[in-house]
Amino acid sequence: MASRNANSPSSMTDPAARLAFLAAEIARHNRLYHDRDAPEISDAEYDALVRENAALEAAHPELVRADSPSAQVGAASSSPLAKVAHARAMLSLENAFDDAEVIEFVLRVRRFLNLGADDRVALTAEPKIDGLSCSLRYEKGRLVLAATRGDGQVGEDVTANVAHIGDIPQVLKGDAPDVFEVRGEVYMSKADFAALNARQAESGSKIFANPRNAAAGSLRQKDARITAARPLRFLAHGWGEASSLPGETQYDVMRAIAGFGLPVTDLLIRCAQIEPALAQYRKIERARADLPFDIDGVVYKVDRLDWQARLGFVARAPRWGLAHKFPAEQAQTTLLAIDIQVGRTGKLTPVARLEPVGVGGVIVSNATLHNADEIERLGARPGDRVRIQRAGDVIPQVVENLTREEPREAWAFPTECPACGSAATREEGEVDYRCTGGLICPAQRVERLRHFASRHALDIEGLGAVHIEAFVADGLIANPADIFRLTRDDLLKRERWAEVSADNLIAAIAAKRAAPLDRFLFALGIRHVGEVTARDLARRYRSWDGLIATLDHAREVRRETQPAPAEPERKFVLRRDKAVVAAIETPGIGPEVANALLDFFDEPHNQEALADLFDAGMTPAEVVHETRESEVSGKTLVFTGSLETLSRDEAKAQAEALGAKVAGSVSAKTDLVIAGPGAGSKLKKAADLGIRVIDEAAWAGIVAAAK
Repeated sequence: MASRNANSPSSMTDPAARLAFLAAEIARHNRLYHDRDAPEISDAEYDALVRENAALEAAHPELVRADSPSAQVGAASSSPLAKVAHARAMLSLENAFDDAEVIEFVLRVRRFLNLGADDRVALTAEPKIDGLSCSLRYEKGRLVLAATRGDGQVGEDVTANVAHIGDIPQVLKGDAPDVFEVRGEVYMSKADFAALNARQAESGSKIFANPRNAAAGSLRQKDARITAARPLRFLAHGWGEASSLPGETQYDVMRAIAGFGLPVTDLLIRCAQIEPALAQYRKIERARADLPFDIDGVVYKVDRLDWQARLGFVARAPRWGLAHKFPAEQAQTTLLAIDIQVGRTGKLTPVARLEPVGVGGVIVSNATLHNADEIERLGARPGDRVRIQRAGDVIPQVVENLTREEPREAWAFPTECPACGSAATREEGEVDYRCTGGLICPAQRVERLRHFASRHALDIEGLGAVHIEAFVADGLIANPADIFRLTRDDLLKRERWAEVSADNLIAAIAAKRAAPLDRFLFALGIRHVGEVTARDLARRYRSWDGLIATLDHAREVRRETQPAPAEPERKFVLRRDKAVVAAIETPGIGPEVANALLDFFDEPHNQEALADLFDAGMTPAEVVHETRESEVSGKTLVFTGSLETLSRDEAKAQAEALGAKVAGSVSAKTDLVIAGPGAGSKLKKAADLGIRVIDEAAWAGIVAAAK
């Protein structure tokens, strides 16, 4: 619902660029959903991205990418659980969003099988439960392996964990096939979820966003004792590898699975044709709020297994199955207040506090308002009657203000961060306000400190994310200066710290008190100031005092550059920005970076934090930049693919030592591309633009020949 400007990804007119964006965005959301159990968008928003990608691929088949989302299932896992390959891939289902798409699905089946007019396509219909997919492998009737879906080919071994799920028998009843993989969903009932969150809140532990996340997080535990303490359940909906099947239809095999002692939904029915299947969809939709578990649609499967075998699969889904998704659910309620949440990167997000209302069986009291532009579009104010929408299980959203015409004072977006009091600013062309108090803002504390000590910043060996989070949680550090005040005794008082490890960390911290200026600048986490910009500034001004003197001058220039009488705002901004950029006088620094630098150093809280750092002994070292003459001096290079004899960081350092600039993407400004094995789209773009391409060996020759 957020407003978008002309440069947003959704406005891309180049199909290839849009497909590239969609591939990356869908992959990111797959990782968030499947691997981290932390979705950022609703199911409906995700489905819209997938459908747009499919439509673009259909219109431009020559542009289908190797990493196309149409060929991907789930996401590869990064958890510590052991990986296990599926004997038979765990694929996903294609989605339908209205009756017409379901009817077209049946027509496709008829066309593929070349059925006659009198041949009926019987379907099964059952609820699409919203849980974590799991495959249970039984051999000789005994459970030998349980695995999550993962990326469809390789999942996680959760055998020890499912042993604690009462719905899952260790031994099947009756005469089961010698090898039989039962597939279904691990879930948490709505009632159990509410009780779990109540216990979590009472103990001060993590509150889960929804039952799906709670179930996924509970099952994917390295310590099975945690799983044992969580109220998980299982519902079967199919099978994988099987030495034989106890039936000739989908319905009969599912009834046999129930007979083996595994739970199967009572809402599974066999429909002789499409009409009763759609009727079952509407019946389940009406009953959705009263079901004990969350569902997001109805699944149809061709009932005859011999027809399923003939229909087979497309890249990531069977031709014989379809998920008919429910529309987003809506309700009306009163907007009580608008609160501002500060994210770990400083982004200010408005959240609507609502009069609690039931939406699809869930009591909703909060909804996202996205950003200031969305509040303005809605005309949202406390006291308004609003329509909210719950599309999937992420935080609901406000979709309509029903009382915007009522006379009431407009709500003003804050210009100060509610977490730390620092200025909150929004750059031209952006939709989000951000806190400028990065060094001291408690909402950003852990992320800022992790960045400060990270490998490309101060590179404090031994001070990783785990230690930082623990030190912050215990009140040992709260800002960068506190790192330099840590003592050996502070560490030895903590569990698992011995004298050697404590001495090593204290020595590593002490060594960074004189970190190079470019690393120190990057470590401060100034918006838009990455490694390259920090290095450019450090090379231009060499010392901290030299940089600060220039910024002080640029600050005065910005203050003195006032708009002329009746001067249009846009013209004033351009004149002011041009003057500020000229005052900073550093190649590659434009108005965006220049103003971000001044905003950061203008913020009093940041000034106090910097003074505290210097008081703690931090003294940035001058940067002396020496380069060798070479054929790439002054040129822009791009490295792509796998480098076999040196790391990407080493290659970048070599290039900069030869006076070259390293870019992350190929453009008309690129002079040379160094391509290793596996080079993909960047190599193709270089060829399209006629840019010279060399291999790693040729690059080594350039380095060796430099003076």
